Amino acid sequence: MRLRAPSTTLRVVPLPRFAGEDPRSRPAAPFILPRLRGKGTAEGGGGGESDRPTVYQKMVKGLLAGLLLLALPATTLAAMNTDPDWPCIQRKVPELSLGQIWNGPELPQSAKNWSQDPEIPALVKELAARRVPIEEAQSQIRDFATGLPADQKNARMTMLVQGLFDYMNAERSQVISGIARYARNQLELAARLRKEASEVDAMRAKPDADANEIALRTDRLTWETRVFEERVQSLTYVCEVPTLIEQRLYALAKAISEVLSSE
Repeated sequence: MRLRAPSTTLRVVPLPRFAGEDPRSRPAAPFILPRLRGKGTAEGGGGGESDRPTVYQKMVKGLLAGLLLLALPATTLAAMNTDPDWPCIQRKVPELSLGQIWNGPELPQSAKNWSQDPEIPALVKELAARRVPIEEAQSQIRDFATGLPADQKNARMTMLVQGLFDYMNAERSQVISGIARYARNQLELAARLRKEASEVDAMRAKPDADANEIALRTDRLTWETRVFEERVQSLTYVCEVPTLIEQRLYALAKAISEVLSSE
């Protein structure tokens, strides 16, 4: 009786094209991720095991492919990223500056008091929500400006700019911190799966190994590797969120600038 390890085929996973991304910053080739198929099952008949990759060899191939996605920015984009643990293709910019999204006149000091305004805090949260289409959000900005008394318009619209910047910049920083934690958890999971795969292969090498236990641990290893792979792929999409927030903030600030310049 011999135990058949899960078979592995390689699957080409193209990188998603991120909004606003410079195509020249993309890696030259797609990432190769493993696809595990089948379960560990007992199989009769003769034949040796030397002509088939072991569970450990399959796991190493898959985990290294997944870790490539986590490590690529640190190796190929080192000139752009100063944080070696940053897992995204996009350059890590922990915080934005107001000048990156606002091309209007300098905001007055009073704009920083936006949280004390009776309407602006609620409006900031509504406009920042990505569930609200950007065209609808821009329309809300124009409606808000239209309803303001002439002597309040400039002061309160600049408060709105400052409020959007403070709120969305903080939201973006929280997302970036979450991405870093996510990547660290993936690295820890990869190390644990490599260790488990090595132990399973060591068990298979023993003549008195319990076939049922090997099958159970192989099935669990297959499942956890699939989870790891899905998380690696999800990370590429999560990495896009800071860029989306930045682009939305710029579009909202531009709408406010257009309202003020039309006066």
